[in-house]
Amino acid sequence: MSNEKKNRHDSLKLLGDIYKNNNKYNDAIRFYDEAVLRIGEIETRHWEILYSRGIAYERDKQWDSAEKDFLKILELIPDQPDVLNYLGYSWIEKDINLEQAKDFVLKAAGLRPSDPYIVDSLGWAYFSLKEYDKAVEELEKAVSLKPTDPIINDHLGDAYYKINRKLEALYQWKKALDFKPDEELRKKIEKKIENNEGQLDFL
Repeated sequence: MSNEKKNRHDSLKLLGDIYKNNNKYNDAIRFYDEAVLRIGEIETRHWEILYSRGIAYERDKQWDSAEKDFLKILELIPDQPDVLNYLGYSWIEKDINLEQAKDFVLKAAGLRPSDPYIVDSLGWAYFSLKEYDKAVEELEKAVSLKPTDPIINDHLGDAYYKINRKLEALYQWKKALDFKPDEELRKKIEKKIENNEGQLDFL
């Protein structure tokens, strides 16, 4: 398909998306790279290609390249909420640039206040900065927006635990397990429950 449209990049992005959605990130990056080369000078309207490639880089553990793509998008579109959120949350997970990460997700939340994943990122930013009361407030809001998400429920459990609401933390972790997290998260949650198992009788 891509060979039939030498002057087009959209078919290459489509192929990249297919590979990315099937967790074949190296193949996805190859098609995104070719699309970017075909475009030449990246403009605002091309931001989604950089975003998709950045996600593929991040999931392929090529963080420096991912970060470069996300920052390039923000040069072009400083108020792009998806990118502000993705980059901010990634920094939080890596425990780097925490204040700037909070600023990014605060900005994203202002632009899209009813997005549960952005609200979760904001709560997790407060958690990472040890502002636990603010974390609980935002994470409770995120859970109300997306009650069945295991990651958001797990985050709220962690925040409850930090402010000594341990029974509520255990309840929240158990809810997170009910919503079928991936294996890595499931093991982490089960470990937290096991470490506090004596309190489960009160739930």
